Amino acid sequence: MATASVGFKSREEHRKKQELEEARKAGLAPAEIDEEGKAINPHIPQYMSSAPWYLNAEKPSLKHQRNWKSDPNYTKSWYDRGVRTFKADKYRKGACENCGAMTHSTKLCIERPRKIGAKWTNKHISPDEKIESFKLDYDGKRDRWNGYDMNQYARVIERYEARDEARRKFLKEQQLKKLEEKSKKQRVDEKSSDDDEEEEDALKLDEAKVDESKQMDFAKVEKRVRTTGGGSTGTVRNLRIREDTAKYLLNLDVNSAYYDPKTRSMREDPLPNADPNEKFYAGDNQYRMTGQALDFKKLNVHAWESFEKGQVEINMQAAPSQAELLFKNYKAAKEKLKKQMKETIVEKYGNAASEEEIPREILLGKSEREVEYDRCGRVIKGMESSVPKSKYEEDVYINNHTSVWGSWWRDHQWGYKCCQQTIKNSYCTGVAGIEAAKETADLMKINIERDVMAMWMNAEMSGPVTEKRLATWGSETQEGLVLDQNKLAEALKKEDERNREEKDERKRKYNVQWNDQVTPEEMEAYRMKRMHQDDPMKNLLHESDFVL
Repeated sequence: MATASVGFKSREEHRKKQELEEARKAGLAPAEIDEEGKAINPHIPQYMSSAPWYLNAEKPSLKHQRNWKSDPNYTKSWYDRGVRTFKADKYRKGACENCGAMTHSTKLCIERPRKIGAKWTNKHISPDEKIESFKLDYDGKRDRWNGYDMNQYARVIERYEARDEARRKFLKEQQLKKLEEKSKKQRVDEKSSDDDEEEEDALKLDEAKVDESKQMDFAKVEKRVRTTGGGSTGTVRNLRIREDTAKYLLNLDVNSAYYDPKTRSMREDPLPNADPNEKFYAGDNQYRMTGQALDFKKLNVHAWESFEKGQVEINMQAAPSQAELLFKNYKAAKEKLKKQMKETIVEKYGNAASEEEIPREILLGKSEREVEYDRCGRVIKGMESSVPKSKYEEDVYINNHTSVWGSWWRDHQWGYKCCQQTIKNSYCTGVAGIEAAKETADLMKINIERDVMAMWMNAEMSGPVTEKRLATWGSETQEGLVLDQNKLAEALKKEDERNREEKDERKRKYNVQWNDQVTPEEMEAYRMKRMHQDDPMKNLLHESDFVL
C-alpha cells in the first residue's frame, strides 16, 4: 500500500507539473525562475529546458546548456614589455649566472655575455622580469593590434617630417642657385625675357607635385608580360590617387549631387558652397566645359552641322582626322572673312578710333588702385562692389517730419520717431505732441484709478450685494443703473406667459388688471423677448429659443 501511494503521489505531481508547463507556455502562468533568479523563457522546448538525470537538478534551470569550459580567467590584456620587478643586491642560488636574475636561466639570458658572470663577481645584478601567465579569449588571440604601443607611431611621424623638411630645404637651395645664375646674365631680347619668366614659373612648382612626381611615379608605366593570367600588368596614372577622398564621399547628403555608380560619374558639384581654391573635385561638368573638352564639343557640333547642311559627308567617329582638318580650315576661312569684312568697313567709313592718339594712361590702364584677385578671377580686395540702390524713395521727409515712417515702434504699431505718432501722413507735432500724448495717457490712468477706487468704496459701504447687471434697454435710462438678477428672472417668466396668452386667445382672461408702473427689470425682459420685424431669421425662431 505504501508503494502504491508513493507511485500515486509521483504521478499526481507529474500531472500537475505538466499542467503548469502547458499553462506557462499558453501565457496563463508566470515564467519559472531558475537557480540564479533569472526568468526562463516559456517558449524554450522541453528537450532543451529539461536537465539530464545525472545532474540531480531539483529546480528548473538552463545551466546545463551553458558552456562549462568557459574560463573566467580569460582576458584581452597583453604582457607588460620591459617591466622589471625586484632587484637583488647579491647573487641568489638558482639565478642566471650571467646577469643574476631569477626569472630565466643562463641559456635563455638575452644580455651580453659578461667576461665574468654575476655569480662570481656578485655585482651589477639585473632585476627580475615581470612574468605573467594568463589565457587569452577568442578575441584576444585574434587581435592583430594587441600590445601595440601608440607612442611608437610618433617616431614614424618625426622621421617623415624630417625627410620632408630636408627635401624642402634642398629645393630652396636649388631655386636660389638658379636665380643667382640667371641674375648674372643680361638679356636684351624680348624672347629671352619671356623664357626667363617661364623658368621662374617652372621653379615655383608646388612642393606636393614635385614630391608626387619623384616618389609616387604614377606617370611611369611598367609592363610585365609573363603573368599568371597570361596578360600584361602595369601601373597607369588614374583619375585620383588612393589617398584622395572619393567623389561620392565628399558630401553624404542624400539631396546632394547624384552619383551614377555604373558610369562612375557625378555631373553636379557636390560642394557648391565651398571655397573653389580648396576644392579637389567640382563635378564632371567642370571638365566637360573647359580645356580640350570644349574644343572637342565644338568639333562634334561642326561635323553634325556640316552633315545636316549637306556640305560635306563627314563622320567624326569614322574619320576623326578628316573632321579635325576640315574644322581647322573652317576656322581659318571664318577668321579671314571676318578680317576682310572689317577692312572693307574701315576703307568705306574710316576708323575714327585711330585718328586721335589715345592717351598712354588710358591705353595701358594704369592707376594707383591696388586690386587683388584669386585664382578664379574674383576680386578679393581693392575693388569693393557698390551697394545697389532701392527702386523706392528713401529718406524722404513729409509734413514737417524729421524721420521716416516706420522709424518708431510701440504696442505693435509703427510710427514716426520725431513725434511718436502712429497715423501715417499726419503732420508732425514734435516734442510738444509727445508731451501732450504722455499727459493724456497719465490723465487716463488717473481717471481709471479714481473710478476703480470709487467702485471699491461704494462696495464697502453698501455691504455684500448680489450679482447685478447694467441696463441696456434704452437711451433714457439712468446713468449707472444696474439690474437685479432675481427680479430679472421673474420678469422674464411673466413675459413668456404674456407672449403665450397673446398667441392663444382662449387663454386670455376676462378680468385683466393693468399696471402702469414698469420696473427696469420688466423693461429689460420685454426688450430681450421682443420680436424684431426687420430680423430675417424671425420665421425660424421657436418657442424654445426664448429661454434665457
